[in-house]
Amino acid sequence: MRELRQQAGQLLILGFEGTEATPHQRSLLRELEPGGVILFAANIVEPTQTWELLHECQSAVSTPLFRCVDLEGGMVDRLKVVLAPAPAAATVAGSGKKSLFRRHGRLIGDEVRTLGFNADFAPVFDLGFPASRSVLGTRTASEDPKKVTLYAREFLHGLRAAGVLGCGKHFPGLGEAALDTHHELPAVEKSWPRLWAEDLYPYRALKREMAFVMVAHAAYPAVTRDRTPASISRKWMAEILRKRIGYRGLVVSDDLEMGGVLAASSIEQAAVETLRAGADLFLVCHKEELVRRSYEAVVREAERDRSFARRVQEAARRVVAFKRRTRAMKATATAPSKQVVEQLRSAMLRFADEVQ
Repeated sequence: MRELRQQAGQLLILGFEGTEATPHQRSLLRELEPGGVILFAANIVEPTQTWELLHECQSAVSTPLFRCVDLEGGMVDRLKVVLAPAPAAATVAGSGKKSLFRRHGRLIGDEVRTLGFNADFAPVFDLGFPASRSVLGTRTASEDPKKVTLYAREFLHGLRAAGVLGCGKHFPGLGEAALDTHHELPAVEKSWPRLWAEDLYPYRALKREMAFVMVAHAAYPAVTRDRTPASISRKWMAEILRKRIGYRGLVVSDDLEMGGVLAASSIEQAAVETLRAGADLFLVCHKEELVRRSYEAVVREAERDRSFARRVQEAARRVVAFKRRTRAMKATATAPSKQVVEQLRSAMLRFADEVQ
């Protein structure tokens, strides 16, 4: 039983409220032994506090944590107040300069690594089609899959050079999704040949470049013949991403608290079904009640269903093996000095001026 609970914990990346690791939060971390934690802007007050919070989280558990953040630049930038705003992907990609694409990733990587993170859920692989422009805005590099791939490859190189794990998202693509998956479940009415040639092109081209692929809460009825979100679809994760594309890294669901998946299932069902479908990790980003409910649902289902227990064991082994062989999992040794923070801030401001 203890081993099963440890395995289930390694599949969970959790978020929480607050800006410090309270005794209650440390107790929760010790109890669940999660695979990772994720911070948002509400958790981040200033650089030293952020490093200390992540250090406290890591100190509460016995295995290395994925210490995660969403930092793409532009609309999605958790550090813009405590450091400096990073330019959006659309702005940097619009320059057409590969050297700037890589510097974008490196500067963002240097920021997050210095503050104690080791994983950045970026860059966005979604294509910037008109259908999604009101939702994704400047988060997309281009509507041309080859241009997205060029930008994303260089950005990922930059993150890697900074010692930060990168992520392609949102598989299989939200470029044609007119609804925001934070609130609703979009259905992308697009044929398989067009998805393969367009939206899936960056994943095919960069399958060896990504530590993570994040799977979207969107339905693709032309492929699955139903309205099942990709994030709980075996067709998308096990058959297409793993077998057809040949991706060998870690697969993570988008936040299971989002309306896009809760429109199709409960949080308990979503946690079980995303793992059953082929995810290695699932995100529950804010509410402790939902963190506990999803975790306990995975444990209960594994106790009930031997096949699912083997899937949990397989995913946990993959996660643990990845952590053991990956240099980025080492903790940042010291809290950032004021001088280092000022250097990071100045470098990003200069870069932002350069790409305008």
